[in-house]
Amino acid sequence: MRCLVNYLFFVCFFLSSLFTFSQTDTTKDEYVNTNQLRYEDWVYVPNIKSVLLYESSFLLSSPVIDFDGGQQLTLSFDDLDGENKAYYYTLIHCDAAWKPSDLMQQEYLTNYFEEQILNYNFSGGTTQKYTHYTWAFPNKNMQINKTGNYLLKVYLSGAKDKPVLTRRLMVYSSKVSIKANIHQAAGADDYMNKQEVDFSIFYPGYNIPQFGDLKVIVQQNNRWDNAIYNLQPLYLKPNELSYDYDDGANTFDGGNEYRPAVFKNFKFITQSTERIFRDSAQNWHVTLQPEEVKTFKRYYQTQDINGRFLITVEERDSSLIDISAEYALVHFTMPFEFPMNEGDFYVLGNLTENHFTKENRMTFNYFKKTYECELYLKQGYYNYMYVFLPDGKQAAETNQIEGDHWETENDYTIYVYHKQQGTYYDQLICVQKFNSTRK
Repeated sequence: MRCLVNYLFFVCFFLSSLFTFSQTDTTKDEYVNTNQLRYEDWVYVPNIKSVLLYESSFLLSSPVIDFDGGQQLTLSFDDLDGENKAYYYTLIHCDAAWKPSDLMQQEYLTNYFEEQILNYNFSGGTTQKYTHYTWAFPNKNMQINKTGNYLLKVYLSGAKDKPVLTRRLMVYSSKVSIKANIHQAAGADDYMNKQEVDFSIFYPGYNIPQFGDLKVIVQQNNRWDNAIYNLQPLYLKPNELSYDYDDGANTFDGGNEYRPAVFKNFKFITQSTERIFRDSAQNWHVTLQPEEVKTFKRYYQTQDINGRFLITVEERDSSLIDISAEYALVHFTMPFEFPMNEGDFYVLGNLTENHFTKENRMTFNYFKKTYECELYLKQGYYNYMYVFLPDGKQAAETNQIEGDHWETENDYTIYVYHKQQGTYYDQLICVQKFNSTRK
């Protein structure tokens, strides 16, 4: 009997150790659901979902507008409380490193410094009740009169110091131009799995007394975790600055095409879904097909939208999609033989704001030998990938699950900032987008 008790104790202790080992130390988690302002895309309260910010003429565009082009940005989000609330927004000017600039609000905003979001509609015929808010700006009430980086902050009336969401946006005025060449990286170690972004900045007619006053940022697929900062020109030519490196300073992991999650219609499963069902409380669930590890598979080109998502519902009036789409708990499953040490797997894409939090961190199921994650998402078409974030690192790795290929189709954005002599803020003097396969 004593032997049996000792054996059972050993088994319980062993299983307990395994499950404890599988969990990341929560003390290093990012602060979630607090009111401390973050100068990045962030949601601070659990009732805010499906946040989108884009240039108003194209739903899949980035939140970047031309100062001289009369463009607007559109913000939309859902409040799952399903009530009518008085939401306001304001803008905070930032420097190239996304820290508050030295400008006062009256120096970069004209007319009002805050504005109420007045357009809203209640969901209809959905299991999950919500209120859908949308607003376009700049407008006659609030106008922007400086270029640069801005943080959009949304908050409830009377609670300006308690944001519910923040979003990054950029306003530029083209003073210079860029030509880029994105190609297979040079070098024996990298040429099969990395992409190199060579480019030149042309500035005829624009005065740059000191090139150190320029700040250049290169971004891949709207991600900030692996963005490249502080590149300096290698060669100076008349009216041209060349950023053609040979040391890998301007290279990115090629990654792979994003995986699709399509649940536009809850009556039928799709190629990416395994099961769609309601639980006992009539809440919707979507189980995605178990994924495959692509690390050692050959590259295969597929169509994707590079990490973005679209809210859409089949067989519904397009004008009612924003308030007729259902929410579902979406189950992500990735078979894996053993838990990884010294880091964690995450579901990454615009659906998780390209961040690494406990909500999109995957946990290892020892009985099923799978990594799993659940996200509460609105009906639509989503792109995502599985990435590995080593402990203590900022940039996630794609090679562990997705594999890295120099042929992968990726979007790149190059931002050029200039702090002119005699001024005290970073102007955004050029934003240009490039694609690794479409020239």
